[in-house]
Amino acid sequence: MASDHSIDAARAAPSARHKGGIAETARFMLLLFLFALLLRSLIVAPFNIPSGSMLPRMMIGDYLFVAKWPYGYSRYSFPLGVISFDGRLLAGSPDRGDVVVFRYPGSDKDYVKRLIGLPGDVVQMRRGTLLLNGKPVPKTRIADYLMPVTPNSPCRSALPTPVKEVSDGGRRFCAYPRYRETLPGGRRYEVLDQGDAPGDDTVPLVVPEGHYFMMGDNRDDSEDSRFPREIGGVGFLPADHLIGRALITFFSTDGSASWVKPWTWISATRWDRIGGTY
Repeated sequence: MASDHSIDAARAAPSARHKGGIAETARFMLLLFLFALLLRSLIVAPFNIPSGSMLPRMMIGDYLFVAKWPYGYSRYSFPLGVISFDGRLLAGSPDRGDVVVFRYPGSDKDYVKRLIGLPGDVVQMRRGTLLLNGKPVPKTRIADYLMPVTPNSPCRSALPTPVKEVSDGGRRFCAYPRYRETLPGGRRYEVLDQGDAPGDDTVPLVVPEGHYFMMGDNRDDSEDSRFPREIGGVGFLPADHLIGRALITFFSTDGSASWVKPWTWISATRWDRIGGTY
């Protein structure tokens, strides 16, 4: 016959295993959290596009991964303010034309714009033409950008003149005047320009050391470095506010899906935009 001591030990074994299982699960969840935190802080982070300021390259409802390593790390690289320090670690220099996610100065909001001016550059807009260091950036008119009208992408106009709408095969599109700009060095990208707008003419702006000049590709609907922060613009962006470089679009939705109707998630997905790189 087994002793009382043996019976007590047998009864205690399941409890010990239960406690061990909880500890192992907690340890795994902690490691998983730390791995996700490091991945998001040091390698890549997700970002969604909430506005049309970067049309035609980025649409409302796009979700992209942002590469964190190209420009090094600042306190804005780490979520929830878990680490705070001045300056940048392992700092790398961005290039003209990079599509950059950055922290808007004095807030907890992240913006995305194209980097146009480097420290020491003189940037000016003259009748809608971008000038860098006194030289006009080539700007060529190309076919209108036809943006499908969807729940999250109406035909928005930042000017008194409404956006022209066209139809094709029963679908409605916003027709935006589109141009191709070519930066010094050959970097090309497309911009939208509807006409006379407040940001079409500026004085020459000299980019200070340790700062950058950012602009949206949707030139008439972007509050960027052409405007001072006092009136809602970005002003000159401090280098330590850079977060990362746009890498790839991993998802895009037209805004028509409903969380309670899972079958709409597929029909709302813009499949042709997934995989687009910057």
